Amino acid sequence: MAQQQVDVVEAIREGSTALGIELGSTRIKACLIGPDHAVIATGSHAWENQFVDRVWTYPLESVWEGLQAAFADLVANVEREHGVRLTSVGALGVSAMMHGYLAFDAQDELLVPFRTWRNTTTEAAASELTEVLGFNFPLRWSASHLYQAILDQEAHVPDVAFFTTLAGYVHWRLTGRKVLGVGDASGMFPIDPATRDYDADMLGRFQGLVDARQPGLDVRAILPEVLVAGQDAGALTLEGAELLDPTGGLQAGAAVCPPEGDAGTGMIATNAVAPRTGNISAGTSIFAMVVLEKPLESVHEELDIVTTPAGDLVAMVHCNNGASELGTWAGVFTEFAAAMGVEGGSDAVFAALFGAALEGEADGGGLLAYNYLSGEPITGLAEGRPLFVRTPGSRLTLANFMRTQLYGAFGTLSLGMNVLHGEGVKLDSMFAHGGMFRTAGVAQRLLAAAIEAPVTVGDTASEGGAWGIAVLAEFVRTGATADLSAYLSDQVFAGAALDVAEPVAADVEGYRAWLAQYEAGLAIERAATEAIH
Repeated sequence: MAQQQVDVVEAIREGSTALGIELGSTRIKACLIGPDHAVIATGSHAWENQFVDRVWTYPLESVWEGLQAAFADLVANVEREHGVRLTSVGALGVSAMMHGYLAFDAQDELLVPFRTWRNTTTEAAASELTEVLGFNFPLRWSASHLYQAILDQEAHVPDVAFFTTLAGYVHWRLTGRKVLGVGDASGMFPIDPATRDYDADMLGRFQGLVDARQPGLDVRAILPEVLVAGQDAGALTLEGAELLDPTGGLQAGAAVCPPEGDAGTGMIATNAVAPRTGNISAGTSIFAMVVLEKPLESVHEELDIVTTPAGDLVAMVHCNNGASELGTWAGVFTEFAAAMGVEGGSDAVFAALFGAALEGEADGGGLLAYNYLSGEPITGLAEGRPLFVRTPGSRLTLANFMRTQLYGAFGTLSLGMNVLHGEGVKLDSMFAHGGMFRTAGVAQRLLAAAIEAPVTVGDTASEGGAWGIAVLAEFVRTGATADLSAYLSDQVFAGAALDVAEPVAADVEGYRAWLAQYEAGLAIERAATEAIH
């Protein structure tokens, strides 16, 4: 991705670098990049959430232990790989899993344990907010958590002086600034795309709901200030530097970009911030982010509305079930190959199975596959039962079986994307990433048919969200003189090696026919959840 020759050692010594840190669900990653946006070194630390008193949480002590461990790992890697000690960076940024609830009192003391996005005890609040405000409030949103605490008359509520997300909390401790990037803020409360700030009308109506139950709690005053990418979000203080590096080796003073959520840094890492672009991430779950040209006409429970780090509206289609069932079937075939005395490993099995899928009939030959290991909100299922279904007249071949398994990984996503198509949303390109795209050209081509738009795959996402927030920090370091989309296209991704798959007409027609059967067959899935325990 580099656009010029960079002396890495000189960049480290001069501090013309940017540091990105992302706190994911299972790993905290640190990524140092140079002025060419290429990765200089990385560091990481594994951690896990805890289920305490029926709340999914991370102790704040674990946050700082993990950040310090990831930074120390980065420093050690810089010294080992480049022979120089990292004592300063030109800019840095913090990203983390979105949503959740971190509430503090006027003395900056945490009032209740951190409630992460995984907590789903907010159904009453989310339902009322969605109905009254006319905007889809998912269970995991911060406003849903706050209002549920009010509905439940929790003792801590009168003392709330500030609440934020995990990225907002870490940024505050590093800089002293209670701010949030607009993308992360959009997972706390709806954003007005015209103002790039909380929607004033909805905030006023929300305040009315709060006043009826908790008089004196000023919602606007306890929310973090909203900033867009490139704006001044403060500098690393001496206290903040010591929090990251207790050895005292890291100097204070680095510019810090607005803190962002993992959805926003994923958009940066895939160059998907311009209207009519988006990205699809396929892993244990599968989700699509589509940047909108204008607000949607209606409220759809299948769609979460958030924003890019620049404040443009994004529709998110999130499916609980992704590629896991596909991986399970691949494991069965790997066992079979071993039983036959054929060696080659899982990569060879995946290559053979995916290659067969391209030989399958465009409509799957009458086969259906449901990858529902867990419940799926988009299709209204509280639980899942993985199923493979066929009629006596269907054509069961390896090619049709594998094509259907790949279709099955995209089926629910297609239903959500069809809601967007019904709203007139147009797509110019989608960037896909995840393990199922490692076998070149197969899942990518079939996904293009499923969403009826070009799908791009490339090795540009580098270290993922940690790299994405480092790029946002570099955007600040260099003055943020360009539009964010232009900056990414012209300076970050220019010359990147990308592979684009256009939809094949026969695949599109076949997939449409398959999806109609898939949707009708959801009745079988529902019956299975009721009959099989």
